[in-house]
Amino acid sequence: MSGYVYILTNRKNGTVYVGVTADLAGRIYQHREGHTPGFAWKYGCTRLVWYEERDLVVDAIQREKSLKRWYRQWKIELIESINPNWNDLYATLA
Repeated sequence: MSGYVYILTNRKNGTVYVGVTADLAGRIYQHREGHTPGFAWKYGCTRLVWYEERDLVVDAIQREKSLKRWYRQWKIELIESINPNWNDLYATLA
C-alpha cells in the first residue's frame, strides 16, 4: 500500500505543516473542511503546496518524521523546488 507525505500552509511563507496519509485527496479534504482538530486546523493550514508519493506507507511515515526534523528554510526550499509560487495543488489531485 502506497503512502503520501504532504506539506500544507496557510499562505506563502506562512505556517507549514507536514503530514502523512494513504489517501491524499481525502485527507486534504478533511483539512480544508476543518474535520481535523490540531496544529493544521489551529493555524489555518489548508493549502496543499507539496506532496510526495512513496511505494510503502512505512516509507512515507519515515520521510514525514525526517521532514519534521528539518529546519524551516529547508522545507521552504523543498516547496519552492516544485512550487515556487506556493500554489494550492489540491485541484491537481485526480
